[in-house]
Amino acid sequence: MVPDKGQDMLKTEYVFQATEEARELQRLQMLERIFDAGTQRRMLATGLTTGWHCLEVGAGAGSIVRWLEQRVGPSGKVVALDTNPRFLRGSSMSNIEILQGDICDAELPLAMFDLVHARYLLIHIADYRTAFERMLRCVKPGGWVVIEEPDFESARAITGPDEDKAAFGRVTHAIERMFTSLGMDYALGAKLPALFQQQDLTQLTVEHEGHLSAGGGAVAQLMKVSAEQLREKYVATGLVTEADIEQYCRFADDPDAWAIYYATVAVTGWWQPQCGGSTQG
Repeated sequence: MVPDKGQDMLKTEYVFQATEEARELQRLQMLERIFDAGTQRRMLATGLTTGWHCLEVGAGAGSIVRWLEQRVGPSGKVVALDTNPRFLRGSSMSNIEILQGDICDAELPLAMFDLVHARYLLIHIADYRTAFERMLRCVKPGGWVVIEEPDFESARAITGPDEDKAAFGRVTHAIERMFTSLGMDYALGAKLPALFQQQDLTQLTVEHEGHLSAGGGAVAQLMKVSAEQLREKYVATGLVTEADIEQYCRFADDPDAWAIYYATVAVTGWWQPQCGGSTQG
């Protein structure tokens, strides 16, 4: 694939790139425990079976890659793409291929995959539309795309001490400012269905889940770990202090404090490109 002139504008540093490795693995594994069951259900609904070729974009700690390997069997293939596949190395499975690279410029085969999946990936890419189009280039006619993305605009504190709820609000605004300052869309999840429609995917299934969680719950703890890892980036927005971060983390531990930390929108679509479609150029 020949890089195009807009390639540089697609790249933005992953916000968790510089975090300590053990803590990042912990965060990714927490995310897997919370969301893998739903992801697997959506993939199975596409008809995923033995012999399929699948592309996992942003493979993280690798649980979905390993699960896909079991589903497609020896006659299938799983390609795992990640900008830093540090948690994927060491696989001895012959039908798993691990690639290091960015979806925006990775050399991937065109129209090869029966299923392409990404979870919490596009929100980290400034020009997510072009990144999405590059994923579509990899899908064979009649293949499926499953994308899951967060919507932080849905976040709000529900119950808890007023001062803790106020700190929650400030941290939420700092999260939004961090993404916006990097050219990213913190509410991307809500825009996914329209994105699929604009690219002429059909047979859409749209799911929206608001993650209402008490302190100590899985989503609350995931967001606490994220806040601890990204505290410098949050404080750098000028909207929060270290004390706000500490209060946010205490709120995430309080079993009597409830909040919607964000929502996840998951969209599944069937790909049948039109002749002369722009994504096949």
